[in-house]
Amino acid sequence: MELRDREWRLVREAAHPGPTNMALDEVAARTVAAGGPRTLRVYRWEPSTLSLGYHQDPDTVDWAFCEREGVTVTRRPTGGGGIYHDSFADISYTIVAPAEELPGDLLECYHLLLEPIFDAFERLGVPAEFVPEERPAVYVPACYLRELHPAHDVVVAGRKLSGNAQYRQRDAVIQHGSISFSRRPERHLGVFADPDVTPDGFRERVTSLRAEAGVDRVEAVAVLESALADWADADEGDWTDAERDAARNLAARKYGSGAWTRDRDDPTA
Repeated sequence: MELRDREWRLVREAAHPGPTNMALDEVAARTVAAGGPRTLRVYRWEPSTLSLGYHQDPDTVDWAFCEREGVTVTRRPTGGGGIYHDSFADISYTIVAPAEELPGDLLECYHLLLEPIFDAFERLGVPAEFVPEERPAVYVPACYLRELHPAHDVVVAGRKLSGNAQYRQRDAVIQHGSISFSRRPERHLGVFADPDVTPDGFRERVTSLRAEAGVDRVEAVAVLESALADWADADEGDWTDAERDAARNLAARKYGSGAWTRDRDDPTA
């Protein structure tokens, strides 16, 4: 049986605080592990959020800048560098499915789950591709400026358009990604402590859907949602009340806590 023959739901774009977005991913994994629907979701971060990679040192964050500018900070369960998720300039997605239904090989799994993302780029007329070979980092703490890897970094003419990460639980795989809709280099760099990159240097490394396709954000989101739904033959869906309650609890106890964000200590474990 193919993936599209399973039960999938598409949760259309909604705005949530950073801790809630991370909690919803984890709750979606619990749902699929319990025999519920597989989840495709598109979402915004409101307020703008810096999500730290799982192993990232909190000393790389300019906490004063984040507080002054109203940028919240949380930590992802996935690795890599920090991502500044601007409430307008970032488009994020997540795909959650049972581990047993996906390839065990990491590269193969990435390429399968990125099929609808590349389909969306093609529909928008953006000639995106996996970076052909590894490229060195420009600034390690920032995801968009880290080394580029052919498994999960998507570029246009060598400039990064999307970063993607994946983690496996015992019964579920969660893949989430950030797509650059519009570049805001001053804020991307401002959330980090003493970045040795200029805004022009950021623009040389990073591109955006608006720069490549001249598309507005509403259209870009609609195309992404359509590509995801077509890939899995998904029905439009939403979170259950139980899932919303679980996500609120998890956001408060874990993803919104200083223990998790600053010390990588899971209070719910």
